[in-house]
Amino acid sequence: MLKTFSRFTKDESGATAIEYGMIAALIAVVIIGTLKVIGTSLNDKFSSISAQLN
Repeated sequence: MLKTFSRFTKDESGATAIEYGMIAALIAVVIIGTLKVIGTSLNDKFSSISAQLN
């Protein structure tokens, strides 16, 4: 049993998948933040254009 536990603690094959998952989550957060800023900017621009047309 101790040998199995020792082998389990040394196994790092899942670490790579977790790291890739964390990188993907970080990229998603950056994309969402960027789109939110761009969306707000575009909304302000379209509101300005709409006001000028009226």
